[in-house]
Amino acid sequence: MKIEGIKLHRVRVPLHEPFRISNGVVDAKEAVVVEVRGGGLTGYGEASPMAGSFYSPETPESTWRALTCELVPALLGSGADALEDQVLIVDGYGGEPFARAGLENALWDLEARRQGAPLWRLLGGDGRPVPSGLAVGLYDTVEELLDRVRRFLPDGYRRVKIKITHGWDLAPLEAMRRAFPRLPLMVDANAAYGPDDLKLIRELDRFSLLMIEQPFAREALELSAEAQRGLRTPICADESAESLPALERIIELGSARIVNIKVQRVGGLAAARAMHHAAAAASLPCWVGTMPELGIASAHGLHLATLPNFTYPSDIEASARWYPDEIVRPAIQLLPDGCIALPSGPGIGYAQDFARFTVETVVF
Repeated sequence: MKIEGIKLHRVRVPLHEPFRISNGVVDAKEAVVVEVRGGGLTGYGEASPMAGSFYSPETPESTWRALTCELVPALLGSGADALEDQVLIVDGYGGEPFARAGLENALWDLEARRQGAPLWRLLGGDGRPVPSGLAVGLYDTVEELLDRVRRFLPDGYRRVKIKITHGWDLAPLEAMRRAFPRLPLMVDANAAYGPDDLKLIRELDRFSLLMIEQPFAREALELSAEAQRGLRTPICADESAESLPALERIIELGSARIVNIKVQRVGGLAAARAMHHAAAAASLPCWVGTMPELGIASAHGLHLATLPNFTYPSDIEASARWYPDEIVRPAIQLLPDGCIALPSGPGIGYAQDFARFTVETVVF
């Protein structure tokens, strides 16, 4: 489909409460909504890094610059009208995976709308409801942590993930296990630990966890492999699984037994799908993670999560978990069984409603 125009919208959506991990804290979600128009249709994407150096060096500012100054002009100037050619142009840009994901995913949505098909069908999924897991950040006290978990567990989430870091690991886990002895529970360290912490990481085995997500630095694959050999609990690669070559190295070394694939971090749906296939071939189960993101990027993740090797609950949660208001209609909602059902209709299946959150727009 010939691209007739592209609009970029910077949006800022307040969070219910500040979100803390080992790398920082934010009180609002900033993103770039991408509209790609062609044939009387519009496809939507979302470029969704966190503010500051939260999970990655990319920021809303760097993503905006990459889209406005280079990626969008390059795509429009190419004249490419087939999805596979458009994806090659976007993926050929070095760096800025969030910007690439926002633009590429809008192209996927547009193509799905052109075909009159749900996005999951183009990706090779099955349209099944996606199990959802609860993620909670760092808190000042164990009582606050337990309060947040108790507040959201009745919604039906299939598992709980808590953040850990130096000085906030064994004590909150002991409290969680006293309060919720049979709860499917995992931890996420966001690369907070190092070689001197191997003994502590091995202590986590006693808490019967689903997995330990990214205990070590992104590049510390040999250290992660060493830790995994001494653990019953699976290590999950997150920040380390930033590309297909990185995943292939993780598989080669045995650095993890589970993989978290984040569409935004790896640069879009094409790369995420390729990583899903590679992990499946290596018998490494996967799940779809988030930053968290707004509703458009969450919708892309939900469609991807219907592929067969995504066997663990996703981090994609109900919109109301994070935001008083959302940029999609209907808001993403949790079913009583802890799953999220994909809406009917072509493309991502959600309508967009972001004008009141928009702080800047550029039209190409």
